[in-house]
Amino acid sequence: MKKPQRPPDWDHLIQQFDRNRLIELVSSGIGPAPGGQYRHWDTLRRIQPPPELTTEEWWLAVKMARRATRRTLPLNDKTGKPFHYTMPEMLLEMLPQIDRYAAGQILLPEPVTNPQTRDRYVINSLIEEAITSSQLEGAISTREVARDMIRSGRTPINRSERMILNNYLAMQHIGEVKAEPLTPALIIGLHRAITEGTLIPAENYLRKPDDGIGVYDNANNELLHCPPHALEIPARMAAMCRFANEGIDGAFLHPVLRAIILHFWLAYDHPFVDGNGRTARALFYWSMLSQGFWLFEYVSISSILRKAPARYGRSFLYTETDENDLTYFVLSQLRVLCRAIDELKSYLGRKMEETRQTTTLLHQSIDLNHRQIALLGHALRHPGMHYTYASHRRSHKVTYQTARTDLLDLVERALLIHRKRGRAFAFEAPRDLRERLTTLR
Repeated sequence: MKKPQRPPDWDHLIQQFDRNRLIELVSSGIGPAPGGQYRHWDTLRRIQPPPELTTEEWWLAVKMARRATRRTLPLNDKTGKPFHYTMPEMLLEMLPQIDRYAAGQILLPEPVTNPQTRDRYVINSLIEEAITSSQLEGAISTREVARDMIRSGRTPINRSERMILNNYLAMQHIGEVKAEPLTPALIIGLHRAITEGTLIPAENYLRKPDDGIGVYDNANNELLHCPPHALEIPARMAAMCRFANEGIDGAFLHPVLRAIILHFWLAYDHPFVDGNGRTARALFYWSMLSQGFWLFEYVSISSILRKAPARYGRSFLYTETDENDLTYFVLSQLRVLCRAIDELKSYLGRKMEETRQTTTLLHQSIDLNHRQIALLGHALRHPGMHYTYASHRRSHKVTYQTARTDLLDLVERALLIHRKRGRAFAFEAPRDLRERLTTLR
């Protein structure tokens, strides 16, 4: 990823124009996001400016509009200069959408609100986030293999699988500690869970002064980001925890913005030798859940980020190269959240339709519970899939005995075939499962 061109220096730029011209630019009506786009200089300089304006004048007018409304954060860069953000119109439009759907209780799909089925959707989401967050950091594994590993409980066979399993367990842990205040110990513990068995040496967690950590563009061997000195990590992490728990003194900060800023903060400080991106995203989830955005148990942001990783990285670079303007990263993440929520809606819609179709197919059967219906629906869509007591337990968060009763009952009804696989037993759907279901009484 190529580093964007830095904007013209503010002091040098503003000195090029006399007072009258500056007043004209301020009065021009140009806002912080012309045309609904919060552009960086590297993009804006390539676009035809408005009539009677040079590119530099256009940029200066935009920057003056942004500076007039920017809000300072208790996060400083490595030189001591603060980060800040503005509130352009598109940001104000996206926040209520996230509020309405992710923190409310209205117009939500039945699978999410039904205690009998919600665990299955939570687990599916945790698995998806674990896989895609690890893939963003270089893990190589197919979804099918990774899902089978997590559901079956088998031991990871390589570093990529270990990364995915660690992420899954860490995401589960976040749900357990969401009510606790953020502390350095909680962050370090979360990172340890994410990186267990993947670091060399194993005890190498926080950066040390001689580690020489940086973020590089591997294609050009260009340094993209050099984090603050390792000796500053304890103080910066303590400040981050204060921000997470208390916000900004005397000022309202929307909780979604707080979570996004925490995501950026940890990624910027880069306190660990490895696993900073995964930990930053996990911290975002902790913040959202701790502030009541419960739907994010079901939402995978990494699945969206993985579709456009360059856009994710570019939002960091835009922020760092333009006077620490965090608005670039905030807007990028808000778009990710809105897309992730939309994908969740579509996913739940598909699952509800699949459940409806399966239920219709099974309407003449007796005493099949929702877990069995879900398994049979999955078997219809994935011919040849094998199921075990362990995978059924993990998918529905039930006891071993409940899983055993469910599966053996389906064997008794001739809807599953009991087979020996190695030392363990597995259950396989017959090839004519659909035909058997249509004749089930």
